[in-house]
Amino acid sequence: MELLQSPDFWIGLIKIIWINIILSGDNAVVIALAARSLPPEQQKKAIMFGSGAAVVLRIGLTLVAARLLEMSYLQIIGGLLLLWIGVQLLGDEEEGDGHSKEAGGLMAAVRTILIADLVMSLDNVIAVAAAAKGSTTLLMLGLAISIPLVIFGSTLMIKLMERYPIIVTLGAALIGWVGGETIVSDVALKSFTAANPWLHYVAAAAGAALVIGLGKFLSSRKPQPTAGH
Repeated sequence: MELLQSPDFWIGLIKIIWINIILSGDNAVVIALAARSLPPEQQKKAIMFGSGAAVVLRIGLTLVAARLLEMSYLQIIGGLLLLWIGVQLLGDEEEGDGHSKEAGGLMAAVRTILIADLVMSLDNVIAVAAAAKGSTTLLMLGLAISIPLVIFGSTLMIKLMERYPIIVTLGAALIGWVGGETIVSDVALKSFTAANPWLHYVAAAAGAALVIGLGKFLSSRKPQPTAGH
């Protein structure tokens, strides 16, 4: 009860809510892109499973995130993974149908969500942990708050993607942008990027351009469905 009466507690909670609103957006985009080509029922499952498992991952990440970010080349690997995911999501077209395809598609979507969330949540987890200032209660609240934000954001993004297909391209570009930024944020490149701060923007723009260019190219190479009987 004393905790709830502390101004520091409420200030910390407001900070955490704000951090989650700002930093959960890219996670919601990844989930929406991964789930968009599934049937509606499968979409709901992918969003729920993906978001739930991502939160479990975040709890684990909270314990080791700061240590992980001190390891050389880890963010380079993570950034390359994000670029690959962005290309796959943009180049992915609906192919075929049937029950086995739906089940396979659901598992593939959840796997993609988990890998992307693992890489993209590092900054989120560290920011929330910093705002919590050692308070386990605030930390757990921060993780709990992120669940509905990501689920709501993903559901909204899928609806927008269905209505405005250009958002799919913009979403993939965002993943590429974050991927490029993640690569140049690696500890191994710290002194080089400190001397050349513009490199962050160049790498981010290059990541976005690579994902769009390669994703569109791969999509155009896929056999197009023939007009029907």
